[in-house]
Amino acid sequence: MLETPKAVTEAAPIEPSTITPSLRFKWDIALGILVIHLGALFAPATFTWNAFWLFVALQFVTGLGVTVGFHRLLTHRSFQTPKWVEYVLTLCGSLSLQGGVIKWVATHRVHHAFSDRAQDPHSPLRKGFWWAHVFWLFAYDEVLDHPIRYRRYAPELAKDPVHLFLHKTHLLQTILLSLALYAWGGWSFVVWGVFVRTAFVYHGTWLVNSAAHIWGYQSYQTNEGSRNNWWVAVISYGEGWHNNHHAYPSSAAHGLRWWEFDLTYLTIRMLGLIGLARGIHLPRGNPAKLPEIDPSIPLRLRLTLPEPVRVVS
Repeated sequence: MLETPKAVTEAAPIEPSTITPSLRFKWDIALGILVIHLGALFAPATFTWNAFWLFVALQFVTGLGVTVGFHRLLTHRSFQTPKWVEYVLTLCGSLSLQGGVIKWVATHRVHHAFSDRAQDPHSPLRKGFWWAHVFWLFAYDEVLDHPIRYRRYAPELAKDPVHLFLHKTHLLQTILLSLALYAWGGWSFVVWGVFVRTAFVYHGTWLVNSAAHIWGYQSYQTNEGSRNNWWVAVISYGEGWHNNHHAYPSSAAHGLRWWEFDLTYLTIRMLGLIGLARGIHLPRGNPAKLPEIDPSIPLRLRLTLPEPVRVVS
């Protein structure tokens, strides 16, 4: 599970610019997301059944690369795999165009340590639904957009040369995929296999940050705003059982009731059955709970980040 971070009063005085608004707007990220959505608008004009089934296949491969690989394996170490499987899952997640794996993992660990607190990079309780859904991606953050600083939150990945290579080349990987799809099936394969598929996986991931912190029910009192949301769970392969996840972050299973369908966990179990996953964690002990915010701590100290969040078994 995630180790409890040090008290904010012991933290280094670094203030994320998502808390103190910065004039540095990430135009490259905004332009990239705009291009993906504009490209997806060509879906009706380029529809073929082959392109559609390509979209279905690739959205599962890359979406589960994020949920199984980036999230439950690399961020929370909720199960173990051989290294080559870990690298394949990382490559699949990287093709979702959600940034390099090291930064993704670091950002999510900070989110868990400070969920819906001032330091949370994408809490809807701070600036609303659309901030949590997408706008936070456009604001430069002095910690989570600084390679030396964010690598402190995923040190084991930053030291791994394969993960470091996959992190640095994530954009190139999608360009190569696009070229391969164009050679295979022309523009219809590019539109459906890259633009439509990427936009779909984007919103599945983003809804966990936004909708699953606003709408739904809480099975556990975790002192933050995570919710279990069934329709987000459907779109995001089980990630929408978000309150369960915040209560037991190191659990490979997020759907904890019989009717909480969790495709990601089923995939992990399948990997276990064929010998590619072991040490699969399930909920144990008391649910995690963030400490209450002490109003006596000065605001400036509450806005600082602590030492790196570490994953412990």
